[in-house]
Amino acid sequence: MNSKYHIRIRILSVGIALAALVIIGDLYLIQIVKGDLYREKADRQYARPINATFDRGSIFFEVKDGTRVTAAGIKDGATVAIIPKLITDTEVVYEKLKTFISLDKEQFLEKAARKEDPYEEIAKRVDRDTAVALEAAKIPGVRTYKDTWRTYPANGIAAHSIGFIGYKGDVIAGRYGLERYYEDTLSRNNKEVYVNFFAELFSGITSSVFNNRSGQGDIVTTIEPSVQSYVESVLVKTKAQWSPDTIGAIVINPKTGEIYAMAALPGFNPNDRKESEDPRVYSNPLVENVYEMGSILKPLTVAAGLDAGVITAATTYDDKGFVEVDGKKISNFDFKGRGVVPMQEILSQSLNTGIAFIVKRLGNETMTKYFLGFGLGEKTGIDQPNEAVGINSLKTNQDIDHVSAGFGQSIATTPIETVRALSVLANGGTLITPHLVQRIEYDGGSVKEIEYSEGARVIKKETSEEITRMLIRVVDEALRKGVYKNEHYTVAAKTGTAQIAERGAGGYYKDRYLHSFFNYFPAYNPQFLVFMYQVYPKGAQYASETLTAPVMDINKFLINYYEVPPDR
Repeated sequence: MNSKYHIRIRILSVGIALAALVIIGDLYLIQIVKGDLYREKADRQYARPINATFDRGSIFFEVKDGTRVTAAGIKDGATVAIIPKLITDTEVVYEKLKTFISLDKEQFLEKAARKEDPYEEIAKRVDRDTAVALEAAKIPGVRTYKDTWRTYPANGIAAHSIGFIGYKGDVIAGRYGLERYYEDTLSRNNKEVYVNFFAELFSGITSSVFNNRSGQGDIVTTIEPSVQSYVESVLVKTKAQWSPDTIGAIVINPKTGEIYAMAALPGFNPNDRKESEDPRVYSNPLVENVYEMGSILKPLTVAAGLDAGVITAATTYDDKGFVEVDGKKISNFDFKGRGVVPMQEILSQSLNTGIAFIVKRLGNETMTKYFLGFGLGEKTGIDQPNEAVGINSLKTNQDIDHVSAGFGQSIATTPIETVRALSVLANGGTLITPHLVQRIEYDGGSVKEIEYSEGARVIKKETSEEITRMLIRVVDEALRKGVYKNEHYTVAAKTGTAQIAERGAGGYYKDRYLHSFFNYFPAYNPQFLVFMYQVYPKGAQYASETLTAPVMDINKFLINYYEVPPDR
């Protein structure tokens, strides 16, 4: 009996000891690990109507040296409120308050007059220093309550890509950009009601200790803040000079799909959206809008012809200045013929008749296969919401549709779709997945690197090298008559000037154009592909006039900033 009794005592003692350890562990978790959280709850408890402090994962830019810069985070501050019945002299209180915060006198007096109301907010998102000073002033009937809110320290930098949060019904959630796309990762449970410290301790030990929220975390983008800022400054300068309706640019690594900069104007400041009268400005036009891009698609057609073996760089054709296709006249941009010319001139002089020559040799079926292979007419998979699908005219078997698509008309693509297709030329012939996030850092401490498998091969490596060689000659010899040839770097480029379709009229404006430009460098082992477009610029007809200088400025910045070694 004594032996059994001692065994029971020991088992009970062990059980009590284990329970004590669990409780101590929970106390450690709450007091040390979650100390800040519970102190925050204590600050707010019973002070005003019970609300959870807002919380959400952060979004970071990453500088080239690995330093992180907050793109979206949480800011601490206070809400200022009054208890009307405690205010005896509203004029005096108002005069004291306005030295700390901006305050509308009429609204304040109205709220102060509600003597039966125990709580009236008069200012939100007051910074911490002001709140501390206001609390120290001990103004009768005035209270400050700790608060947190979403903030975007970079203001309008990369606003279309980052997006912002807003109410969806009665729930705050990501509404645009990465905020929306990664909602499940960034969101937090902001609905919990604050309860007594010890009530939580003893009401759910298991859930407190073992609750796993590893699906929630912060995201680190591929956006390099200095590159993004510079690109945006170039867009502002270019827009001021040419007054386009819209303008945008993308800087991407054509081999990996990492986007270093993505920007468009008009833009917005997510911290102060009252300045944006049209909500359509919040959508990302580089992902959601489609355009007929014009001649920057010509290199795709030439590459298809080279890859299929129906032409070589030395192949010639007789350019008469126009060609008839399905009873319709296709002309060069200047309506002039060049006589017998090699394929190089199709790119150097942007000849529509040459594209018609290649498309005829390819045949509609093969032409369609290559263009679909470049990803035209499908989503890229970029980590942005509401990605649009380009309008593909190649579903018909009409020759005119294929020829027109070959020089970038009658086929509409998103800017990011265009960039993805053009990256095939630069990277050796494979599709990439453009993306804005490189890493997720989960709350539990684990890290997930976002990796994308190599895409399908579209053209042979040799074809990529040949079309690159041809595009280098465009820069060295033809673009602005060779003025922009770089002595130390090989640059492959092509401009595009497309007529803008006239809505409802079934034709094109004769005086409105979309200008586009892309280049990649160092051309045979490119680190960067730069793409820029503008819709309906004023004062110049051709993209070479309006976009060559700004894109080359971005090139120079990238070369200097990343210290790119020369390849010439």
